[in-house]
Amino acid sequence: MYNWFECKIKYDKMLETGMQKTVTEPYLVDALSFTEAEARIIEEIKPFISGEFSVSDIKRVKYTESFFNETGDRYFKARLFFITLDEKSGAEKKTGINMLVQASLLKEAVEIVEAEMKKTMIDYTFASVTETAIMDVFPYSGGSAATKEE
Repeated sequence: MYNWFECKIKYDKMLETGMQKTVTEPYLVDALSFTEAEARIIEEIKPFISGEFSVSDIKRVKYTESFFNETGDRYFKARLFFITLDEKSGAEKKTGINMLVQASLLKEAVEIVEAEMKKTMIDYTFASVTETAIMDVFPYSGGSAATKEE
């Protein structure tokens, strides 16, 4: 189970035109606390950014499940409703959850979620699937930046 924190990194990015522009990009890191999230994101980002950078924001985000696909170059947030029946009243109850999906296309993200949900017996409906601005994800994997799957 992951404990995700979205960390925003602010730095000067060199554009293709040769101009420098200050950008703020979100990254996702698996950590136990805000302090650990800040330390982990700094270590993970150091090799990729030359020059000064700062962590401008950290917030806890909740993804119940995460599906990583090595060929995917984008991250999508899938919002699903699990449908259960209240045995006493017979009423339908919907419980909303968020999933993080790595894919190349929106259609592929939906297919990944559907394939994973076929392994369960849970009734569900899609509320939404949207592309996130997340640049990269750093799950905890015992010290390396390698992506792990649950």
